[in-house]
Amino acid sequence: MQPSGTSLLPDRDIRRAAPFAHLTGRFEVPDLDPVRLVESEWQGMLREARELEYAWQPQYQALVEAAYAEPALRALYPFTSHWTLRFSSTTRPSLTLGSPCLSAGGDGTYGVGTGFITPNLGVFTTAPQAAASAVRHLPTDFGPVTLGRPLKA
Repeated sequence: MQPSGTSLLPDRDIRRAAPFAHLTGRFEVPDLDPVRLVESEWQGMLREARELEYAWQPQYQALVEAAYAEPALRALYPFTSHWTLRFSSTTRPSLTLGSPCLSAGGDGTYGVGTGFITPNLGVFTTAPQAAASAVRHLPTDFGPVTLGRPLKA
């Protein structure tokens, strides 16, 4: 019997059986370790940002990469909502809000805000400036990341 939470097939066997499948590694953390789930989500987000086929892809990729370069943000669980990069102190499925969010503007600017797509904490000309501002505005008690509880029915 296969231990709970582990893959039934190694990645190489999955690729051989289904060459059309695009394995991301995202959410494939068998022991549900919050730190490993955070890194898995970041890797999926970085990959997604590189592969987007939109006019604003370079700005969005720069934003995700700048946030990942900041250790304080990299330690949080990242997620997007309407292309706004947000951070949680718990993993899915029950995310914990309370940190600043980052957005890439179509005009090449980057916003930092406390609300949904509202750059009330500043607008910056570079993604690293925006990420650094988000770090400065992180609540002191936000983290370390813990496993999110299942949603109630």
